[in-house]
Amino acid sequence: MSSSPYIERLQVRWGDMDTFGHVNNAKYFTYCESARMGYFLAVRMSDHFEGGRFGPALAAAQLNFRQQVRWPSGIEVETRVTEIGRTSFKMEYVLIRTEDRQRVADGTGVIVWVDYSVGKPVPLPDGLRESIRVFEGMDSA
Repeated sequence: MSSSPYIERLQVRWGDMDTFGHVNNAKYFTYCESARMGYFLAVRMSDHFEGGRFGPALAAAQLNFRQQVRWPSGIEVETRVTEIGRTSFKMEYVLIRTEDRQRVADGTGVIVWVDYSVGKPVPLPDGLRESIRVFEGMDSA
């Protein structure tokens, strides 16, 4: 996934480890969350919140754990949007250990655009769709 338009660089913290001496599996989801929030900033998602009424909600998250990571280590989370639907989009993550460039995890997330006042999905704003397409280098549809 070297063509990812967004890469979040993180340092593993001592507190990320579990009693087995490697990064706890829940921390990988936190690493993806950091990358997701950085991606949202990069595509200026907050321009479409309309006073906080609308915004993203993580509807699904899945990760495959490929290798253990120990402190001290660096992680890069390569992030991209691979599908844009009517009310949602799919993100893919690849987590790379910086020391040896090994893939340590990969997965996906589905983000739904929600009207928070009623708690229901609504269509993605056209401007947000276009911003993601431009950032990703996708053809407009």
